[in-house]
Amino acid sequence: MPGRSAKKIADPVNKQNLADFKVGVDNVIFSVDIAQNRLLVLLVMRPDEPFFGQWCLPGTLVRHGESLEDAAYRILSEKIRVNNLYLEQLYTFGGPGRDPREAPDSFGVRYLSVSYFALVRFAEAELIADGVSGIAWYPIKQVPKLGFDHNKILEYGYRRLRNKLEYSPIAFDVLPELFTLNDLYQLYTTVLGDNFSDYSNFRARLLKLGFLCDTGLKVSRGAGRPASLYRFDAEAFAPFKDKPLVFI
Repeated sequence: MPGRSAKKIADPVNKQNLADFKVGVDNVIFSVDIAQNRLLVLLVMRPDEPFFGQWCLPGTLVRHGESLEDAAYRILSEKIRVNNLYLEQLYTFGGPGRDPREAPDSFGVRYLSVSYFALVRFAEAELIADGVSGIAWYPIKQVPKLGFDHNKILEYGYRRLRNKLEYSPIAFDVLPELFTLNDLYQLYTTVLGDNFSDYSNFRARLLKLGFLCDTGLKVSRGAGRPASLYRFDAEAFAPFKDKPLVFI
């Protein structure tokens, strides 16, 4: 009717413009070598094209009837044996052209990567070499140029790890059940750098918060005085959950 603005009718969906995706999962698997104060990431060598013979993050395409999380755990179980680990979804990478198998300027298949971030105990982790031409822990500062956009995924995972250390008890997923305060401090300095906090302030802050239990046991390492062994108390930590800057 005159005087009324006509409603704009949306164009029908052009099915030729809809992307056809294959979904993959790529895992950023970190560990901390406490003995040598090294942050490590697990890399595998590509056995096929594209990027044949080049280092990449462990990954897989999702199978029929398989959830994303199941795919992430599957690739973990195929590459590493470990009893204790922390795993969470990281980010989805799906920009056009991220995979060489995509045909440019066409309506071919696109490859989308749902990445996961994992943290495992180095002392307990056993690498599995079956079915791959290479698998290795790489110090984070020595990672080579990776295939696909895996350097970008790794960088994103590294930022997530540092952020998680600030407000969550993720460190206790990779420390032994009993640990010294210096063990905990060394883990933090390995990941966050030596300048994040001095040991005295770090020690005083954590003991004041009250979620570390002194077991009464001590351990001797080297010529110094025996160090007290502590245990993490998850129940006592509950009031601090998701509060930023708890640990630093």
